[in-house]
Amino acid sequence: MTSNSFSSEFGTTSSHYEEGSAIRVQQSEGLSGTVRVSGAKNSVLKIMAASLLAPGKYVLYNVPHIADVRWMSNLLETMGASISHQKDVMRIEIPEEVTPIAPYEIVERMRASIVVLGPLLARFGKAKVSVPGGDDFGHRPIDMHL
Repeated sequence: MTSNSFSSEFGTTSSHYEEGSAIRVQQSEGLSGTVRVSGAKNSVLKIMAASLLAPGKYVLYNVPHIADVRWMSNLLETMGASISHQKDVMRIEIPEEVTPIAPYEIVERMRASIVVLGPLLARFGKAKVSVPGGDDFGHRPIDMHL
């Protein structure tokens, strides 16, 4: 197989393929066991924020115990939500009345806190969300969160 036929067959233009190179794969005896996969931080933070869209009770499974999840929990609680997080299960209760304000003291800790802006605007038509903090990778637009 030439570089050109490899590229066209697999839809890649990688320069890492060299003609004549090979990878040898040997069959194993098989695999067994269990692998526990932790929940994805970026997904759960957005799902937590989405709970602000309507009053009600929400149950999330496979929620990781990490700092950003704790900060988002704190943020939702300051807005009026009730949250419990036991093992990998999170229960969120959003009341009819929610304060559409995300205070700087919490928002400064985590860039992902901006994701509450869209649900708050959708539900209330207004929101006050401080400029997010967290990691500093330079300017990032927020319009994709609206």
